[in-house]
This record gives sequence, structure tokens and C-alpha cells, in this order.
Amino acid sequence: MNSVQARKNDRTFAPSDRVTVERVHFRTRFGTTLAGDLYKPKNAVGKLPALAVCGPFGAVKEQASGLYAQTMAERGFVAVAFDPSFTGESTGEPRYMASPDINTEDFSAAVDFLVLRDDVDPERIGIIGICGWGGLALNAAAIDTRIKATVSSTMYDMSRVTANGYFDSMDADGRYELRRQLNAQRTEDARTGTHALAGGVVDPLPADAPQFVRDYYDYYKTPRGYHPRSLNSNGGWARTSALSFLNTKLLSYSDEIRSAVLMIHGEKAHSRYFSEDAFKRLKGDNKQLVIIPGASHVDLYDRMDIIPFDRIERFFRDNLR
Repeated sequence: MNSVQARKNDRTFAPSDRVTVERVHFRTRFGTTLAGDLYKPKNAVGKLPALAVCGPFGAVKEQASGLYAQTMAERGFVAVAFDPSFTGESTGEPRYMASPDINTEDFSAAVDFLVLRDDVDPERIGIIGICGWGGLALNAAAIDTRIKATVSSTMYDMSRVTANGYFDSMDADGRYELRRQLNAQRTEDARTGTHALAGGVVDPLPADAPQFVRDYYDYYKTPRGYHPRSLNSNGGWARTSALSFLNTKLLSYSDEIRSAVLMIHGEKAHSRYFSEDAFKRLKGDNKQLVIIPGASHVDLYDRMDIIPFDRIERFFRDNLR
């Protein structure tokens, strides 16, 4: 990719001459205003199928979600990549907070925006969630029947990893200690009138960092994926943001999703078990799980030679009609 050209365009990826891009804004039920980049095929006519795209968790629309949206627009879709509430160029105070409820609403607010557009077929709307937003996309599909097809890419279940640790390694005492620390931080935040940040991807990189941390560093802390508004590239989420996920199970009703779902994950991703376990809960013959040979978690953020866009396009063509 042409990283110099991308930086001039305020994005981490090179712009396409096959699409138009428009800055858009839309409101959520909770009163936040989301900022998005709307990608459309050049010279598009009539009502097109549309997609709302978000993620990874702690990223902004100028990173992976914008790349996915631009690529799908090149393939004939209207696609909006948006910043979640409390992050990026979207509104919401205090900054850098996340919520299973509010962030699920963010997807539905994007659907609100799309269904009212003259260039969108309101019966052909899908969503794409990347990383932590993959789990939120499934949650949105479970509640919003206007969503006819959902793709999760390199999905994290944020409530599971927050409450239980990686590979469910945290026991009840560990969870209690985490709650104690987070609520002590909440007291400190109340005392100071600020919200301490947890820190983004570790920098400098420790010599003994596990491979998946090295992969995150290679994306968020280098010209490949760094963006000044990205939480993971900089100060990270507010420390107390994790409280929202500790006792709210994000995928409680995923088994009730009747619309089509395509889950994509890398064979070598540390997070692969999230998709495999979530897929087991899905019901119906319109659900698919695709494991990409040799791919890591971060490969599915921006590796155009690895992300299966042909498969994604075919899935949406088959299910948005």
C-alpha cells in the first residue's frame, strides 16, 4: 500500500479512485453523534445494498474498518465505516468508554442512517464487525431484525475476555480482585474529576512480549496502522471502561439470530477460540465459519492478500437480495 498517500488522506490505507467518500454524522438512541466515512461506488445508480462497518476494538474509522468499507464499495456496496460512541470523531463524554449496550446501539444507529438514504435498499442491509466489534456485531444481529447479514472478522467476545481473561484463565478470586481494582480506580477518578487511561498497545515492546502483542505493535505502533485518534495507538481506553463488560454477557442471545452470519478467523490467531465457540451457539443453515490458513489475528485487519473479500462479497450477494 502507498502509506504516504494514505497519510495525506488521513487514513492508514491508500484511497481508491473507484469510490467516492463523504463525511457523515448520525445520532444514536443514547444521544451521541457518530462520525462516519460513507464509501460509494463511483457512478452508482439506483438503490444499492449497504453495509455498516466498525472495529477493531480501540481503532478508528481511518484504520481497518475504513479499508473494509472502501473495498466493499469497490465491489458495489454503499458502506459506512464509523467511530464508536466516546471515541474518534464521534461524541460522548467521558471519552474512551465502551459499553456492550451503547456500542451495540452504535450499529443499529448506523442502520437507521442507512435505511433512510435514497441510494440504499432498506431490505438489503448488512454489518461487518472486526475484532471486538465482531462480538458486538453478533449482538446487534440478535436484536436488530433489519440486519439481514452479518460478517465478523477475527472476532473477540469482549465480555468473556474481560471477565474471564484469555482462555478463561481467571477464577472467581481473580475476578473479584479485578473488580476491586477497577472500583478503586473509579473512586480515584471521582476524586480527581478525570478518567485515567489504561494505556494502548505497549511501547516500547518488551523483549519477552508474546507474538500476539508483537502483532498488535506492528499494526498500531508503526506506519502500517498508526493513527493519532486510535486508542490502541495511543493512551488506550479509560481504565474503568472494563466495568461495563464484567457482568454483561455479550452473546447471551446469539442463538436466536435468524439472519445469515459469516464468521472469519485466522488459523494461527490467539483469539480463534472466540469465533469457534460463538459459532457453536448459532442455529440454522445460514451460518458459516471460515478459518484462514496461516493467518494471525492482525492479518485480518489489513492484509489484502489474506482477507477473503471474494468470500465476503459472495456471502452478502447471496443474503442481501
